Amino acid sequence: MGTSVDNSSNRPVAGVIWMLVTGLNFVAVTAIVKYLGDDIPPAQSAFLRYVLGLVFLLPMIRSIRSAHLTKRQLGLFTLRGLTHAMAVILWFFAMTRIPLADLTAMNYLNPVYVTILAAIVLGEGLPPRRLAAVIVALLGALVILRPGMRAIEPGHIAMLGTAALFAVGYLTAKILSTEVPASVVVGMLNIIVTIALLPFALAVWVTPDLTDLMWLFLVACFATAGHFSMTFAFAAAPLTVTQPVTFLQLVWAVLLGAIVFGEPIDAMVIVGGTMILAAVSFITWREALARRQITPAVPDTKV
Repeated sequence: MGTSVDNSSNRPVAGVIWMLVTGLNFVAVTAIVKYLGDDIPPAQSAFLRYVLGLVFLLPMIRSIRSAHLTKRQLGLFTLRGLTHAMAVILWFFAMTRIPLADLTAMNYLNPVYVTILAAIVLGEGLPPRRLAAVIVALLGALVILRPGMRAIEPGHIAMLGTAALFAVGYLTAKILSTEVPASVVVGMLNIIVTIALLPFALAVWVTPDLTDLMWLFLVACFATAGHFSMTFAFAAAPLTVTQPVTFLQLVWAVLLGAIVFGEPIDAMVIVGGTMILAAVSFITWREALARRQITPAVPDTKV
């Protein structure tokens, strides 16, 4: 998870560079999943991604065993794991159904959902300026979807659900991060998500070949590297510096979709994505002024 604004060092150039690396890692994740397509069902792809990534959890086992988690904490970890598992399935499904640019732009909605849920669940304030930013972000989503003007694919609906489920998981993680070490939060998430995905994967199981397994292991590697580089970015500079850099993910997704996958460039998706990210950046800036962090960075909840 990201560090708070107060704890960030004043190294903006390093923060921007690390966030650029983060964006490249997460774009690589989406590109590989897009390349694999429907060869492996979404639930199974998600399961294999987490199983193959368990090797990265070995250093966290000791922290988890010594945490002595309470029943309440185990319940919160289970809630987070189940919502995250469903979000990952929907994300893998959406990847094979809609253009990379659409998926990337709609992923920006996650911090907006977090802001809304924080107001409802945690009693966080939603003053007029922040509410206006939320409305702008939701209008940005409408610009992308353009109901009545273009076909809304199942992948678009899946991404709306993905962002909402990730928001629930993020707020749960915010609660747990004040009670247990970060290594326990990350490790428990991966363990529970892997277990939760197993029955869904078995229900649609297709025997993967070695090439598919290698690609999915690369997904795990890039995703893990992305979370590490994102953490380094947060440690180097505040979110108000690193957040706007995430716009480049949309640029890279548009270029990658057009050049590699032959997807047409949709100017309205870029406009809508820009609206959403501008609203998220404004919310982040307002939270920085208030010396708190509720809204996550855009990539903070990737698979």
